[in-house]
Amino acid sequence: MALLNQEQIKEILPHRDPFLLIDEVEELEPGVRAVALKHVKEDEDWFRGHFPGHPVVPGVLIVEMLAQAGAVCALSLPENKGRIALFTGINDVKIRRQVTPGETIRLEVELIKLRSQAGVGRATATVNGERAVTGELTFMFLKD
Repeated sequence: MALLNQEQIKEILPHRDPFLLIDEVEELEPGVRAVALKHVKEDEDWFRGHFPGHPVVPGVLIVEMLAQAGAVCALSLPENKGRIALFTGINDVKIRRQVTPGETIRLEVELIKLRSQAGVGRATATVNGERAVTGELTFMFLKD
């Protein structure tokens, strides 16, 4: 059962359709870790061009999904309410598996460094227990 549904996620993240890329949050320790899910539907807009006849979720979108899960974790802290987290770096990312329509991506991010202006998260996306994407994401908060 979801801890946060998409409407509750919208109370934390500024992202909106078509760029809100997580459907629910299953686990959340604000400022520590988050686990979110993306249920990949056959009618996702990016499949029209990536790739016709062989739909594959773009790896960079999975990285963005991980970033959004990490942003939920960081922005759930009361002192970060209403802030915006921006990417500043993507390190050691490995795309290990194709993700296709009908699959559910489990997005886990652990914040390994969090300061008042920036942070770093260790991120792993899995499908059916298989690693799909791993890496380290760095971000900064947009100045208030």
